Amino acid sequence: MKKTRRHSIDTLCAKDIHREESSYSHVLPIHATSAFTYSSIEDSIAVFQGQEKGFVYSRYGNPTVHEVEKKLAMLEGLNIKEEPACLLTSSGLSAISTFLLSFCAHGDTILTQDDLYGGTTEMIKKILSRSGINIITTELSDRVSLDKILQQDKTIKLVYFETPTNPTLKCIDIAGVTEICKKHKILTAIDNTFSTFYLQEPLTMGVDFVLYSTTKFLNGHGNSIAGAIIAKNPDYRKQIWDTMKLLGTNCNPWDAWLLHNGLKTLALRMNRHSTNAMAIAQFLDKHPEVSKVNYPGMPKHPTHAYAKNQMKQYGAMLSFELIGGLEAGKLFMNNTRLCAITATLGNVDTLLLHPASSSHLNIPSEIRSASGITDGLVRVSVGIENAQDIIADMTQALGTLG
Repeated sequence: MKKTRRHSIDTLCAKDIHREESSYSHVLPIHATSAFTYSSIEDSIAVFQGQEKGFVYSRYGNPTVHEVEKKLAMLEGLNIKEEPACLLTSSGLSAISTFLLSFCAHGDTILTQDDLYGGTTEMIKKILSRSGINIITTELSDRVSLDKILQQDKTIKLVYFETPTNPTLKCIDIAGVTEICKKHKILTAIDNTFSTFYLQEPLTMGVDFVLYSTTKFLNGHGNSIAGAIIAKNPDYRKQIWDTMKLLGTNCNPWDAWLLHNGLKTLALRMNRHSTNAMAIAQFLDKHPEVSKVNYPGMPKHPTHAYAKNQMKQYGAMLSFELIGGLEAGKLFMNNTRLCAITATLGNVDTLLLHPASSSHLNIPSEIRSASGITDGLVRVSVGIENAQDIIADMTQALGTLG
């Protein structure tokens, strides 16, 4: 595919990237091999020494995986001058852990928010802390506070954040965070899983690294697990690759291929996800059994202004609090028929999760409550079904609460 930078995200998502050959496979093939052979020992030496391009072992790199990495890098960097580098990993959490271990060592501190995805918080506190890596939290959108912390604490190596957050959908001022961090020469990284580059482009707002659980919206069909690390500066690729290679957190060609297939419909899916989610949020906001709706597209959402400024649409994710608390949450979820109860998000169908008893189960209750994760909070990953069918299912389930 020639001159790809002239195309839009929609078109690039749908197309395969081909080498400049007179004939080639129309669809990306799966290179299901653990290792690669050479015609001579001289060829092997040239590849091992980096004198020639080639593949050695699929933990180091694989043609299928490499093509998908190139596509993701192209999509993420579509509207910036730089050409980013991407590495695919075995899961979203492996992308996060591989990235953090690539840049943080004993005595370093990660500055983040207090309402990260529960698995990320748990991994940092239980695993990275053993290596002497510290974590502190603050309100990142408070520019004065952020500036003061970075000025006083010289152990801070990077600022890591999510926006919108999981599961309260709080948004953070991306450009504001990166401006302060650049002043102090601190690296920034964002988990952009909820929005994808289709709705939110962090690299255009100064972020250094973008991370994904590609398992979610980028794939969109719930049939593979993988993660991605995208570096705005391609010079960082080798540093991350060394960590991934030695930890063995690489992606396999089958999951990369499934991700590649899912990307082809990303634009269509995210448009439908977003319009459906807005309709569901507006419905829930008026329901008598619901005390609060968390959706960044709602003007009453406390960080709606940030979302409006940095997102093209507001995405598929929302959460809401039921007046009846934990028991009401259980009753509602047990009585849905169309919506599925499952510990994931980003599929084409609508998914429900109870954070306090699942994704944030191992986070202390006082920390959960301070972050707005109450016992009656239900998270919804709104699918691409007919919106009225989703509303009808929720209406009958909410009707059981009276």
